[in-house]
Amino acid sequence: MSSSEACARVLAPGGRIVLLGQDWDTFVIDSDHPELTRTIVRSRADMVASPRAARRYRNVLIDAGFTDVRVEVHTGVFSDAAMLPMLTGIAEAAFSAGAISWEERDIWAEDQKERAGQGRMFLALPLFLAAARRR
Repeated sequence: MSSSEACARVLAPGGRIVLLGQDWDTFVIDSDHPELTRTIVRSRADMVASPRAARRYRNVLIDAGFTDVRVEVHTGVFSDAAMLPMLTGIAEAAFSAGAISWEERDIWAEDQKERAGQGRMFLALPLFLAAARRR
């Protein structure tokens, strides 16, 4: 039994369920190295147990018998240096996982550091919000 099916069993008729999560494959990062960026993002996604679960929320809720299923996407956009540690961290994680070389890690991280220092960093993180009602 899935967790959404379990929720359907414990919710009163007309009860509402809300799911919130991110799709780890949909990080949007500006870079002078787009292929390398895709490799880094994909590597990070592969480290999460269910990296694409949020994109499945709608169908999971429908399959569990929920009605009035609605999905919204809210995207956080970051363009200052506050997110730089996260960006360099995902490059480090990709290196540790063997997805990129140490040289690629350093090139990519340096690009992001330069962007942050010039106020030109861009990171967008979509969050999926799904809501539904029990029959």
